[in-house]
Amino acid sequence: MENAIAEYAKQQEDICKRNDTIAPCLYEEYGVNTGLRDEKGNGVLAGLTNISRIVSSKIVDGRKIPCEGELWYRGYRVEDLIDNLDSDEMGFEKISYLLLMGELPTKEKEIEFREYIGNARTLPTNFTRDVIMKAPTEDIMNSMTKSILTLASYDPKAKDTSVSNSLRQCIQLIGEFPLLAVYGYNAYNHYEKNASMFIHHPDPTLSTAENILMLMRPGKNYSKVEAKVLDTALILHMEHGGGNNSTFTTRVVTSSGSDTYSTMAAAMSSLKGPKHGGANIKVMEMMQDIREHVSDYSDKDAISVYLEKIVDKEAFDHKGLIYGMGHAVYSLSDPRERVFKKYVERLAKEKGRENDLLLYENVEETAPKIIGEKRHIFKGVSPNVDFYSGFVYDMLGIPQELYTAMFSIARVVGWSAHRIEELICTDKIIRPAYMSVMEER
Repeated sequence: MENAIAEYAKQQEDICKRNDTIAPCLYEEYGVNTGLRDEKGNGVLAGLTNISRIVSSKIVDGRKIPCEGELWYRGYRVEDLIDNLDSDEMGFEKISYLLLMGELPTKEKEIEFREYIGNARTLPTNFTRDVIMKAPTEDIMNSMTKSILTLASYDPKAKDTSVSNSLRQCIQLIGEFPLLAVYGYNAYNHYEKNASMFIHHPDPTLSTAENILMLMRPGKNYSKVEAKVLDTALILHMEHGGGNNSTFTTRVVTSSGSDTYSTMAAAMSSLKGPKHGGANIKVMEMMQDIREHVSDYSDKDAISVYLEKIVDKEAFDHKGLIYGMGHAVYSLSDPRERVFKKYVERLAKEKGRENDLLLYENVEETAPKIIGEKRHIFKGVSPNVDFYSGFVYDMLGIPQELYTAMFSIARVVGWSAHRIEELICTDKIIRPAYMSVMEER
């Protein structure tokens, strides 16, 4: 029956396309900004937030001009937050507290919060066996979403949307997300790829980054540099304003009065889209393709020639995109990439991957010039955080099936902060307007 329905749907595809196509000129005629962004990439103002701020331009002499990108968490520049951590200090939990509560914790409050997050790294009895290990899939985001929705069945106050209960649920999910991701992958790796099965219990005394590395590896071993680099990656990915697709989804679903589990499941479904959370995988695929066609990673001319072929849709996936370059908001630079770069260099040195790093750096230097010459764009082009994140995950031995899941482990903090802010500040369902252009019959 499934094949019959598939064949029927294929036959009806042209009918759907014929009746659902809207002439592009109508969007311009009625002043509709597709993607809720204007032609210069500015987002349509949909709300206010006190959680974070993204800066990509400044007003000088009455004119808006591009500037080096800035990312602020609760009034602090993200690079200052990271720079103020000790060299081996894991900061994910401290900055999670900042985003959730709106202020940096005292030492006592930080210790208390770390204990709560550590104790939240547990799942209901037999949950791993009965939920995660059943119907394993290489789509770890789907596996996690299934698990998130199922966790509601174990929560007697699942439907309580009070601020305190929602905050309790968010803290628990922040603690549980690494388990849902790694255990989901382990189940897939065993049942679908015929690899050995191992399920480690988390250590409540370790940080989120340390637990992820420990849970993933048969011998539980990791270095301080590995943990520090992953911790930094999580901090840089945990929040990025209210307008990104998954965070806006969080606020839309929250505004309807829905519960925390449904809200986070909706955000996960948004994040897994390749236009949002899957970009670093495309970067990895592209870089591997470049390796196969450029033998000398120091040869900028050869790299430039091949990048031109990619932009001209003659190479790689023929989409004309150099993945990891450019951003919907930033122009001159992505502050997350600037901060992350020095940690990438530390890890590449430890792993003996300096030659691969050289290739990345030469693509980073060459690509913006090629894109600028060949594409009509309204703002500058620079590498974004996804350009290096996949490379880091690869050096850490994290499989590609977990790349977007790593993003979600970090971003659930931002989603949680925006859910709480939406609950406190707004009591009105988000409902934008769509203009009907159908013909009457």
